[in-house]
Amino acid sequence: MRPRWLVTGAGGMLGRDLTTALAREDATVVAADRAALDISDPAQVRAVLGAQRPAVVVNCAAWTAVDDAESREAEALRVNGTGPAVLADACRAHGSVLLHVSTDYVFAGDADRPYPEDAPTAPRGAYGRTKLAGERAVLETLPDTGHVVRTAWLYGAGGANFVRTMIKLEAVKDTLDVVDDQRGQPTWTADLAARLVLLGRAALDGTAPAGVYHGTSGGETTWYGLAREVFRLLGADPDRVRPTSSAAFARPAPRPAYSVLAHDRFTAAGIEPLRDWSTALHAAFPTLLAAERPAQPATGLSDGSPDLTSGTAGPSTRSRA
Repeated sequence: MRPRWLVTGAGGMLGRDLTTALAREDATVVAADRAALDISDPAQVRAVLGAQRPAVVVNCAAWTAVDDAESREAEALRVNGTGPAVLADACRAHGSVLLHVSTDYVFAGDADRPYPEDAPTAPRGAYGRTKLAGERAVLETLPDTGHVVRTAWLYGAGGANFVRTMIKLEAVKDTLDVVDDQRGQPTWTADLAARLVLLGRAALDGTAPAGVYHGTSGGETTWYGLAREVFRLLGADPDRVRPTSSAAFARPAPRPAYSVLAHDRFTAAGIEPLRDWSTALHAAFPTLLAAERPAQPATGLSDGSPDLTSGTAGPSTRSRA
């Protein structure tokens, strides 16, 4: 009998890629977007899990507007904290494995080496606090079947994100100033989706213990370094991207200066960690370019139209998990 998977937040960037990945596998997939399932509503969640009886639930639903969370923390907490708690309760009642996607923002972002899965958490803003509340609810309610997967700097073809923004701005800006004092791991949602499938299978087999896993690409760079690589892949001059500091962007929420995560628990579970961020970006780029510029070729400058205005770019709040 094929295992049944329920994907919440299936209309989002990661949820779409996960649904696609599962469709290729020997699995029955129930894709529930925000309109179909409010994960903070216990009655809705109980009804859906009772009807579908999924073996694995993957929670991709999240409030990802980092800056808005500073002034609307109660709303963010309902999605990021209460929602996972409700899902965990329902999974416990129905015997389902839960994979819950979380974020690097649960850390202070002031380290100088990759954060291991058991590193102390210390969120600096509302978004991180709400995501940490969700993590704790999952791990406390499902000590044997709850898996938290932290990720960061997500990009993909199915939604707004930093890489697609850089593709768009390259066509209309002569130069771009991009922050160079935040380090992290750009992560393709398709790569993360593939690892979530493997983790769910391993959880069902009993070879991936419950707990925290880090699902980010290997290596590290800055937003500036990522933007330069995007320009290079476009056939544009990377020197059109200029480094600047986080101080150049007045944002309500603080950004982690260091968001590099270690991947020891994937390795311990016999699952190969995600590939290097640069390799992944090269593989993803044709799909990203087609999504952002459907009428454009895969290489070369956009249309040759000059634009001598300067622009600035910081990390997108929609690229968070």
